[in-house]
Amino acid sequence: MKDQLRILIVDDDRRMTKTLKDILEVKGYEAEAAHSGPKALEKVEKSRFDCLLSDIKMPVLNGVELCRAIKERQPDLPVVLMTAYSHDKLVNEGLKEGSIAVLTKPLDINALLSFFSALRKDRSIVIVDDDPGFCKTLGDILQPRGFTVTQVTEPKSMMETLKRDFQIVLLGMKLNSMDGLEVLKEIREHHPHLPVILVTGYRDEMAQAIEAALKIGAYVCLYKPFRIEKLLQLLTEIHHQELARVLDRSSK
Repeated sequence: MKDQLRILIVDDDRRMTKTLKDILEVKGYEAEAAHSGPKALEKVEKSRFDCLLSDIKMPVLNGVELCRAIKERQPDLPVVLMTAYSHDKLVNEGLKEGSIAVLTKPLDINALLSFFSALRKDRSIVIVDDDPGFCKTLGDILQPRGFTVTQVTEPKSMMETLKRDFQIVLLGMKLNSMDGLEVLKEIREHHPHLPVILVTGYRDEMAQAIEAALKIGAYVCLYKPFRIEKLLQLLTEIHHQELARVLDRSSK
């Protein structure tokens, strides 16, 4: 579990930011307020936050423009927008710019707290590959970035490992004792919605198996050697999609 989350609340309505800040601090979160988009950017550039919660309609720099600027600087920072106008065209623009969700005021505080609870959980990944060196190298890269990493070099033990709560599987397609596609089929049987990223260095040889894997719900395939920035981008994308689902479920 992460340490105390730091939330930046952005709204030109000072009463709104104070009320929300007070609620979050009572619930154990560290919250700061900014009363304009430019002030929020200053704070983000000077300090680390786990989430930015911003109103859409603000002078000078609105919430959509702020979201765009944040994504250019810190693409992995979750941004949630707020509005009192649910049918405003800025709502769709905000989602296109990468905000996780647009919440309608007055806010559903319970849904928001459920979202922050999910955000506080450690990001966990299972690497399934029969190359111990690859597993270790990738684990050494991901762990300092806040991931809990489990390495599996023997796919037969995969399902036992997945009895724990993991968020993402990175699955090698060519394994010594078991075909990666068969491992994926077994994962899908027990965990139909678990995101699985395929990895292989055999683009042509594994083409049919990769196509079949994508048809049964593999998220994407990365081909070795791949850029770590691409993997991190995918992991952020998957994480934000899951956070959006948490908000959607909690607000129903």
